Amino acid sequence: MNVRELWDVYRAQFKTTIAEQLQYRAALIIWLIGMVLEPVIYLVVWLTVARSSGGRVGGYTGGDFAAYFIVMMLVNHATFTWIMWEYDYRIRHGELSVMLLRPIHPIHSDIADNISYKLLTLTVMIPTTAGLILAFRPTWHPIPWAVLAFVPALLLAFVVRFLIEWTLALVAFWTTRVSAINQMYFVALLFLSGQIAPLSLLPMPIQIAATALPFRWMLAFPVELLLGRLTPREALFGFVAQGVWLVIGLVLLRAVWRAGVKLYAAVGA
Repeated sequence: MNVRELWDVYRAQFKTTIAEQLQYRAALIIWLIGMVLEPVIYLVVWLTVARSSGGRVGGYTGGDFAAYFIVMMLVNHATFTWIMWEYDYRIRHGELSVMLLRPIHPIHSDIADNISYKLLTLTVMIPTTAGLILAFRPTWHPIPWAVLAFVPALLLAFVVRFLIEWTLALVAFWTTRVSAINQMYFVALLFLSGQIAPLSLLPMPIQIAATALPFRWMLAFPVELLLGRLTPREALFGFVAQGVWLVIGLVLLRAVWRAGVKLYAAVGA
């Protein structure tokens, strides 16, 4: 399949996904509320801690915390996936059988779904972000090179997270139900990606684990980069780490997909 044909497939999938999402507007709003509430709760907690500690915690003022969690919300929205919650359903109900008959890898429809959903929900995220900025008055001193570097860092973060989570979703080929595995993964993601607090405020063992595993490079790295909290040397190290995890993710996905499809039994089909 050439690039033109692939683009036609993506364009058709974009239209289908947007039409589907508009059919389930209530569910869409509930997802968005959860997406916004979680970082706001962490922000309020850390603002309270900062005020009770004289206005600053670990180098973060109240305005710094506001900037961190608002940017974290946007980066999380740009990179998150829901594929891990869908794959066991596809396998248990045999939906994957239809996808395997198509002349294109199933990952392409998931990528198109993901991008369509995010483009659609930007209409809500942008005014929500403006409201949070007015409410919490974040402090941000942009550094031109870091702002420019943020764009490729965010794209790489999305690709790395998508590959890792798509690969983990394929565990459903062996276990059928993966809810427990999903919960373990998202707890680790919460602590090691900087979602619950800036990593520099967490104990050193957690910082080391976050750096050694892919979690920091999927969320905290682009956030720290945009906020100007990294030196050029640290930024370069981050891009190398993202590149390494990109290659690892691709290799793992290809290997797990090939092994999993051989085992596929179309449960429920």
